[in-house]
Amino acid sequence: MQDRSTKKLEAQGNMSSIAAYYNGKSILVTGATGFMGKVLVEKLLRSSPDVKTIYILVRPKAGQSMQERVVDMVKCKVFDRVREEWPDFQEKIKPINAELTQPNLAIAPEDVQELLSEVNVVFHCAATVRFDEPLKHALLLNVMGTQQLLVLARQMQKLEAFIHLSTAYANCNRRYIEEVVYPPPVEPKKLFDLVEWMDESLIKEITPKLIRDWPNTYTFTKALTEYLVQQEKGNLNAAIIRPSIVGASWQEPFPGWVDNFNGTSGLLIAAGKGIIRTIKCDTGAVADIIPVDVAINLTLAAGWYTAVHRPKSLLVYHCTTGGINPFCWGEMEYYAMSTYKRNPLEKAFRIPSANMTSSYLMYQYWTAVSHKAPAFLYDLYLRLTGRKPRMMKIFNRLHKSMTLFEYFTSRTWEWSSENTNMLMNQLSPKDKKVFCFDVRQLHWSEYIENFCLGTKKYVLNEDMAGIPAAKQHLRKLRNIQYALNTTLLVIIWRIFIARSQMAQNIWYFVVNLCYKFLNYFRASSTLGH
Repeated sequence: MQDRSTKKLEAQGNMSSIAAYYNGKSILVTGATGFMGKVLVEKLLRSSPDVKTIYILVRPKAGQSMQERVVDMVKCKVFDRVREEWPDFQEKIKPINAELTQPNLAIAPEDVQELLSEVNVVFHCAATVRFDEPLKHALLLNVMGTQQLLVLARQMQKLEAFIHLSTAYANCNRRYIEEVVYPPPVEPKKLFDLVEWMDESLIKEITPKLIRDWPNTYTFTKALTEYLVQQEKGNLNAAIIRPSIVGASWQEPFPGWVDNFNGTSGLLIAAGKGIIRTIKCDTGAVADIIPVDVAINLTLAAGWYTAVHRPKSLLVYHCTTGGINPFCWGEMEYYAMSTYKRNPLEKAFRIPSANMTSSYLMYQYWTAVSHKAPAFLYDLYLRLTGRKPRMMKIFNRLHKSMTLFEYFTSRTWEWSSENTNMLMNQLSPKDKKVFCFDVRQLHWSEYIENFCLGTKKYVLNEDMAGIPAAKQHLRKLRNIQYALNTTLLVIIWRIFIARSQMAQNIWYFVVNLCYKFLNYFRASSTLGH
């Protein structure tokens, strides 16, 4: 077996310009324990094994200390490839206790001094991604946290690039979006001053007026943050990355990797489990999903370009698929349901089936028939058997998520991509391969299948060896469904027959016809033998 130094020499001999740039550099990453942050750290470690240090800002959360969160992070399956190549990769990661909502990020003075003297590149990924986040908290984390980070970054002696991860939907109140920073409806500082003294209930009441034609506090505060970065970056070489709906990985570190229930993955799991069967959306609208590894590759390429070429002004890069390789929600429904029927999730509530509609009345009807009624009956069954009801609660949470997501599944946007195309043209053939963000090569049917399998393997931690048992469970559910449908049909038909002579005549005619057909079939079989 080759030792580590030999592996490093081989890697360096075939290294891309981007990967070579990050070798020897000290990188600061915020949001490193999140979905995109983990993929960013993993890619840096694997493509640039001689990166000097990756500082990650981490705060205690949900009863876990900073150290416990970092231990959980490095155990994550996303690091399996880099763990195989460099078993001691975690030595490159240095956690810094920080809180973005606190003054000066609540970083210890000795840590501040180290960051100021060492950091070469900042990747700011931290943000609250909850659509229904209270405005004050969204402002604290997304806007004020970024402002505090910029204050720190402007003092960094060796800083070469500051890369801010935003969203393609920061300006979703426009249908055509260019790679520019748009002026917000209100100055961030004025909004800070306004909400600082207000009661939470009052802020909640006036939030719709404050965010205007933005659909939620997430997209609104992201728009404010972009403007703040542009205004307060000073002399920093900065860039903004705008990914659309970030989904499972396409190729790296392996196809279909995803680790959360957020957004699309949560809806896929709920549909795969048979919990939701109707979704309000426009089947012809573009599902602008971007694989997480594509977004990270573009982010790292933009970091390299910003540091090496030092553009005169802040550049915005759109990381989207709709204008290059369009894919509709209706197609996603077909590919996802096909995958879950071939590779079912364990202990499904019902057979996977999805009905997408843009009609409000049809959606309300199918919600009542396909969601609320089965959930109510199942909870009734649980109560009668002495167990705690849970299905209606699960459905209500899913319904809330679907309502928040509906804005993005019923519209189509167009994003310009001049800067992204320019960046791609700056890459060498090796860079284009190692840091690929060319989505023209993406095959949607294969990607959605891997996405669905990823939710099974990595989010639900289900073994693929359990598929035969899961299929058997689906067959059992199908038989139960047939029995219930037949019983219901007979009951309704008998009630109808009892009140109508014509219905009785039709009923007896159909039964007599079936009887004659069976007799004919038996006679034909006997003659055949």
